[in-house]
Amino acid sequence: MVVSRVSRAKQFLPFDALKGLQEALRQKEIEYEERKDLSEETLTELDECFHKMEIGCHVKIRYYKNKKYIEIKGIVTNIDYTRKKIQINNNEMINISDIVYISI
Repeated sequence: MVVSRVSRAKQFLPFDALKGLQEALRQKEIEYEERKDLSEETLTELDECFHKMEIGCHVKIRYYKNKKYIEIKGIVTNIDYTRKKIQINNNEMINISDIVYISI
């Protein structure tokens, strides 16, 4: 029995037992960002925005969490001055020291 070169070569092709696993793993790779130091000007602007903020305000906040920057939009539902945290949409508690941008 004569086997063609193409048929014979197929037996040496790499076999992917878990088809799509490598692509799924690449999509799950997380790119971490280093935390940036804020300028005095930015800190002053954040302080002014923080003092204007009230419960019920619609806000957009960018903050640092789990080695990356996250942006959230929502309604301020709680401001805890003692623990220095802001709650957005009754679920996300944000440390004030992690905030890098506030838009009211």
